[in-house]
Amino acid sequence: QVCPRLRTPQLPIWLCSVSRRHSVLFGTDRQLLSDWKMERVFHLYFYSGQQEQTKTVHLTVDTHSHHWEEDQSEDPSSPGKRRLSLEMAIRTKWAGATVSWNGTDPFF
Repeated sequence: QVCPRLRTPQLPIWLCSVSRRHSVLFGTDRQLLSDWKMERVFHLYFYSGQQEQTKTVHLTVDTHSHHWEEDQSEDPSSPGKRRLSLEMAIRTKWAGATVSWNGTDPFF
């Protein structure tokens, strides 16, 4: 039998399979699970266990970013316009969100 704490986590946590690699995406704010107003700008942490990752990555997610402020003249398939796999995974929960890597070079 599964413990009730495992069925209802105390903190937001997602097990991810991005680009066929398993990783963990989690938050430290309990209110993110229960208060939709907390979903405007919030912080998540990402750990993949890859050798190139030396510390947990701190991400800032903004769900109210303005997509129309992006450069519309750029081709969506150009390298500058492509989104990282992790960002696309985050967008499955928060469509249209922007993700800031807070100074960490994106590696995933």
